[in-house]
Amino acid sequence: MSNAVVSGLAGVALGLSLAAPPGPMNAIIAEESVLRGWGSGLRAGLGAMSADACFFVLALFGVVAVVRDVPVVQRVLFAVGGLLMLYFAYGAASDANAAFGGDAATDGRGLAEDEDSKGFRKAFVLALTNPYQILWWLTAGVGLLDPGTFAPDALGGLTVSTGSPIIVVGFFGGIALWITGFPAALVTVGRRVDAFAPVVAYLSAAVLALAGLSFLSKAAGVLA
Repeated sequence: MSNAVVSGLAGVALGLSLAAPPGPMNAIIAEESVLRGWGSGLRAGLGAMSADACFFVLALFGVVAVVRDVPVVQRVLFAVGGLLMLYFAYGAASDANAAFGGDAATDGRGLAEDEDSKGFRKAFVLALTNPYQILWWLTAGVGLLDPGTFAPDALGGLTVSTGSPIIVVGFFGGIALWITGFPAALVTVGRRVDAFAPVVAYLSAAVLALAGLSFLSKAAGVLA
């Protein structure tokens, strides 16, 4: 295995470390997937991925570090992000009621995929106002962009080249892998287990609501 392959795989692992953990972004992807199908879930994932591309450019120029150094920016991001999450949580719950409620004229498979889907915009806007996503770019993202090499003992002398094009390509490849595979898995399971999709839809709304309240609480804490 060459150093280039190892660097690419390290980039994939970094991409998954950002995209895979549970949180508001995956709640939106899950909501869109179970209500409107794989394509809508993918579009929501592309919204979050587009925001990461913006953060990548901003991190190259050091702009992302402003969040760490200027508390008022943190307060605004937490407040705006919290309000948006509560708004989208309400929308997610309303969509879930329309798709799976007892009065809805549906076969239990959710809303039609061609029905108005705002997953891309929701995920993109939330990602841009998500301080935790920005903090990732201030920590792991710094290691991704900083030119250099390191040789973990487990790799037997092979090195990982940070700041190289191959690790950046691997990073976005890892995100792409998640935003295609995660919606596909949700849709597949939902088709086989009728009760799965409603649970995911309502759980997504709950995650967004809890995240919104958490963000507003942190905004108040920064203000204090």
